[in-house]
Amino acid sequence: MRIVIAQMSHETNTFSPVTTNLARFSDGRNIPLQGTEAIQVFTNTASPMGGFLQAALEAGADISVPVAAGAAPSGPVEDEAFEYIAERIVAEIDDCDAIMLDLHGAMVTRSYEDGEGELLRRIRAVAPDVPIAVSLDMHANIYPAIIEYSTIVAGYHTYPHVDMDETGLRAGRALLKFISGTVIPSMVWGNAPMLPHVMRQGTDDFPNAELQKRARELESEGALAVSVFTGFPHADINNAGLSVVVVADNDPLQGQRWCDELLELAWQHRQSFVYEIETLADSVARARQLACSPSDSDDGPILLLDHYDNTASGGTMDTTEVLGEIFRQGLDDVAVFGFYDPEVVDQMVAAGVGNEITVSLGGKLPMPALQVQSKPITITGEVKLLSNGRFPATVAMSRGLEMNMGLCGILSVGTVDIVVISRHIEPFDPGCFRALGIDPSVRKYLMLKSRIHYRVGFMPIARAVVECAGVGVCTSNYSQLTFKHVRRPIFPLDKVVNRGES
Repeated sequence: MRIVIAQMSHETNTFSPVTTNLARFSDGRNIPLQGTEAIQVFTNTASPMGGFLQAALEAGADISVPVAAGAAPSGPVEDEAFEYIAERIVAEIDDCDAIMLDLHGAMVTRSYEDGEGELLRRIRAVAPDVPIAVSLDMHANIYPAIIEYSTIVAGYHTYPHVDMDETGLRAGRALLKFISGTVIPSMVWGNAPMLPHVMRQGTDDFPNAELQKRARELESEGALAVSVFTGFPHADINNAGLSVVVVADNDPLQGQRWCDELLELAWQHRQSFVYEIETLADSVARARQLACSPSDSDDGPILLLDHYDNTASGGTMDTTEVLGEIFRQGLDDVAVFGFYDPEVVDQMVAAGVGNEITVSLGGKLPMPALQVQSKPITITGEVKLLSNGRFPATVAMSRGLEMNMGLCGILSVGTVDIVVISRHIEPFDPGCFRALGIDPSVRKYLMLKSRIHYRVGFMPIARAVVECAGVGVCTSNYSQLTFKHVRRPIFPLDKVVNRGES
C-alpha cells in the first residue's frame, strides 16, 4: 500500500500585515521540508504529521511525503506559495492508495477564501476515488468543499492543542479501516451564526470544555470522528465561525442528529463565548497588587498576557503598549517574550554582548486594518546574550519538534529582560526562556505575547494570570475591526435570536 502524507498548514488572519510567502513555510530554508527528511523530522512528534506517520507505519505502508509546509499564522497566503505547495501534493498522488493531509482549515490565500477546499478540489480532479483523511485545527472555518472532497475529517479536541498527533492518528486509522472494508464513513456538517472569541475557546473553560467532552463521548459511542470547530474569528470570510463535523459509520441520519445536538449546545451557550475586556492600566495595576499580596503560594511568576498581539493568531508580535505600561507602573523583575524586531537584533549583534545600546523597539509593522496603531518605544539597555534561537520543544504541544526563534538576544533594561527575536514564534514552551539562560519559574513577572497556548507550558509554574488588552490585529474588541465578507447576521456582531437566521 502506498500512502501520500503531506502538510499544508496555515491559520490566516486577514487583518494581519505579516506577509505569508514561501519562506514562511520553510523554517529558514529555501523550500519546505519534503521526502525522507520530512519523515525523519516528524516521526514520533506531537503533530498531525506524527500521527499520520504512525498510522501508516502500523499498516506497513510505503510512505511518500511530497511536502511538509507549515507556517506561523499571518496574513493571506501569497499565490506563489500556495501554488508551490499544492502542485507538489497533486503531482505525487498518481497510483497512491490513500492520502493523509495535515491541514489547518483556516487558510485564506490571495485568490481563495477556502485554501484547503481548493487544494482538495485539485486532488479530486486527478484522483476522484482515492480515500483522503484530513486533520484540522480546532480553529478551522469549514467550507463545503472540505467535506465534499474528503473521506474522513477530524479536528483537535484540545486548546491548547496537545492532541495534534492523536488527531492525525484517529483520522489515519479510520481511513485505513475504510480501505479494509470494516467501516463506511458518513460525513455531515453544519455551522452556527456565531464568532466565538479566541480568548473564550480554551478547553479548560466552559463552554468549550463541555462541547469537546461530548464530542469525545460520541466517538466512544461509535462515531468515527466528531469535531467541534470553534473557528477563527480574525478571518473576514463568509464561513468564519463555529461549525461541527461528524463522521458516522454508515449512518448519516445518526450523524446529523449528533451534529445538530452539538450545534444547539454551542448556540445555547453563545454568550459564554463573548470576552469581557479589562482596561490595560487596570490589568497591570492588578498584576502589581497580586505581586504584593500574600497568597497560599508565593512561588512562581505572575503572567501578563499581551493577548492582542499573539503571533499564533497572526499578530505582528511588535506592539509596545503592554510593555510601555509595565515601565510606566514600575514593575520589576520581568522577563518578556517577546518582540519580533530583526532590526533591533542586528543592532544588538553590532553592539555585542555586555554593551549598552539605545534602540527604537517595536511598532514597525503598520496595521492598516486597525483603527489604532502601535508606536515604537525608545529604550536603553544592555545586550545580555545573543543566540541562534533554536531549542527542542519538550511540552505536550509540538513535543519532539525543533523550535526556531531565529537570531535573537536579550536586551536588559534594569530588571526587565526583553527577548528580541527575528522569527515569529509563540511562547508556549518555557524553553523559549531557558534556551537563553532565563529561568522563568523564579521571575516575579513574565510578559507573554500569548492568548491560550501559554497554558500548556507556563500554567504549571504560574502564580497568577492577568490578561492585558494592548494593541494588535488579534484584538478581542471586534469593534476595532471592519468585517466586510463574513455572513450576516452573526453573533455577537449582530443581534441573532435563532440559530438558523444567517
